[in-house]
Amino acid sequence: MLLCMASNQQTRPGIGELAKDSARDRIGVVMGEFGGRVQMRPIRGGLEWDAVPDNVVALGAREELSARLAVKNGNSLSGL
Repeated sequence: MLLCMASNQQTRPGIGELAKDSARDRIGVVMGEFGGRVQMRPIRGGLEWDAVPDNVVALGAREELSARLAVKNGNSLSGL
């Protein structure tokens, strides 16, 4: 009997996806990679920052929902 084990290795979030920079404890959108760093932008826009690839992790379902809800709530307050 052959069993396939699930991999514990997580894939890095792709361009346009929400992710967390665990070193800075910040959530942002992955904008790309350059010079061995991942460029991330705050969810509501603003200046990008560079993150070490090993520190960029996918959000859990709860974290992602919370982040998206915060953006929606902020947009509704400003009339967007």
